[in-house]
Amino acid sequence: MSGRLKGKVAMVTGGASGIGRATVERFVQEGARVVIADMQDDKGERMEEALGKSVRYIHADVTHEADVKAACDLAAKAYGGLDILYNNAGSGGPMEFADTVTAEGFDSVMHLHVRAAFFGMKHAAPLMREKGGAVVSTASVAGLENGYGPILYSVAKAAIIHLTRVAAVQLAPWNIRVNCVCPGAIATAIFGRALGQATQLADQTARQLETAMEGVQPLRRSGLPEDIAEGVIYLASDAAKFVTGHALVIDGGLTCGPYNHGQSPFADILKVMGLDPADLQALATAR
Repeated sequence: MSGRLKGKVAMVTGGASGIGRATVERFVQEGARVVIADMQDDKGERMEEALGKSVRYIHADVTHEADVKAACDLAAKAYGGLDILYNNAGSGGPMEFADTVTAEGFDSVMHLHVRAAFFGMKHAAPLMREKGGAVVSTASVAGLENGYGPILYSVAKAAIIHLTRVAAVQLAPWNIRVNCVCPGAIATAIFGRALGQATQLADQTARQLETAMEGVQPLRRSGLPEDIAEGVIYLASDAAKFVTGHALVIDGGLTCGPYNHGQSPFADILKVMGLDPADLQALATAR
């Protein structure tokens, strides 16, 4: 690898699986040292063991500000500073309509996505002021356009995109760049977890989705966590030193226009997830 992040220190939330895991592994390959903040202790500890001294794992519930601060502080204590924050922790949220969302459900999704990203920025910024730094958050194409995710998830991701733009202006005087990535259809366990699947089953669903997602977008292959990791590395590296306030879309052309490879594959994706497309369509029509 080219060592694009040599000497850098990063903290990654949700770094034990999916896009976060792929990004941690690539960060290390590019020369960074990384703190993983996650609640999946088995996975996080195995990564720490496998990647050696370049990685430290900390159990963190990012909906709690104190846990986010502790993860940032660990980076400074273990590696002498913090250059990169990657706000990645998240979930698909409940498959709800606007008139069925509960206050508890609303708060849960907003805390996990928006509140966590905000407090990540709050506690990373003081550690970056002296030398500058880079903040990247995981948003989504669902935050840019309607129809790509459940309502709460979509609203939360839209909020992250706007948070990115506002924070980019406020942190610019310290040369702290703030950007986000907007993945399209990426085969990860987030789909299974949104349906309440246990971790192992959600991981199996992700592998099955790789085939089902091949025709969703104009580029005829499934989006993979590694595709998003490459975008994060770019935004975190000096190659993007004049890029801030940007939402980088990585979706294989999904948002460019309608699927045009024949029969729509979305029905196949729903079947992998154990959902009946006809039942979902009937439910939406009835509303």
